[in-house]
Amino acid sequence: MKWLVLLWLVAFSECIVKIPLRRVKTMRKTLSGKHMLNNFLKEHAYRLSQISFRGSNLTIHPLRNIKDVVYMGSITIGTPPQEFQVIFDTGSSDLWVPSDICAITPCSTHNRFRHLQSSTFRITNKTFSVAYESGSMKGVVAHDTVRIGDLVSTDQPFGLSMAEYGFEDVTFDGILGLNYPNVSFSGAIPIFDKLKNEGAISELVFAFYLSTREVIACSGGCEAVVDTGVSMIKGPGILVDNIQELIGARPRGSKHYVSCSAVNTLPPIIFTINGVNYQVPAQAYILKDSRGYCYTIFEEITVSPSTETWILGNIFLRLYFSVFDRANDRIGLARAV
Repeated sequence: MKWLVLLWLVAFSECIVKIPLRRVKTMRKTLSGKHMLNNFLKEHAYRLSQISFRGSNLTIHPLRNIKDVVYMGSITIGTPPQEFQVIFDTGSSDLWVPSDICAITPCSTHNRFRHLQSSTFRITNKTFSVAYESGSMKGVVAHDTVRIGDLVSTDQPFGLSMAEYGFEDVTFDGILGLNYPNVSFSGAIPIFDKLKNEGAISELVFAFYLSTREVIACSGGCEAVVDTGVSMIKGPGILVDNIQELIGARPRGSKHYVSCSAVNTLPPIIFTINGVNYQVPAQAYILKDSRGYCYTIFEEITVSPSTETWILGNIFLRLYFSVFDRANDRIGLARAV
């Protein structure tokens, strides 16, 4: 059996591809998962690009934690390979990076794909656009060789952005979507599905491990989306307000603030999914801004769906190991230790 696990990103199988996160100058204290990572790093020194162990078929591919908000890792595109830092996003399906002919500010501040320098590159005449909660892009579909650690997808369709909006101050170059093919805006087969079709992985299963009781919402049940492309925990406005009121958070600008001295006394927020309680302690749902003030990570969903839907982002995923079994349309969660 061979299946991809993105954990701190990780892929397991008989031939394992393991992609752990690397933390860099985070804003908050190290979460429990760091102890495990430190023990591993003490035993195996590594280069930032990758680590290989003879006889073990194991490759370590570090990701970076950027201010406990986004998690990004490196991939390469082209022949010879050109490196890009991308967000591994379970909320979208398209892979894209900036094009070298995109001259607007967001593109010019990031690594751009130099298509003339790749011998395996080919372009199409298909254009597309993607709108995210924090920004949008417009681009064209191209094909080239894409590598994630030891996983290689030849002639992989991907997007080259010609225009980007809202990505001026982000540290990542592009986005690698892991969602279903039928939600791809470009219509291209996502890299995860193509790797499965080509036998590089044997099952459509991947997982994330990101490390760093009163019913007040969804009393009649609601839906939840586990999304690595979102940093916060989002829900319907009225229900989010219930949580803010419970913990004594007060609005100021676009955020809700609490006294930093009260963090250790605040109750945990528990999400009950299929009868199992998933606890989010105050130390996880309270962050500090650049001025040292404490605010909550609960936010209202700006586009209201027809049902009571919640989005459980990276704050939640830092506490729970999450397995995405797309072949059987299910998600598994277990406490990260």
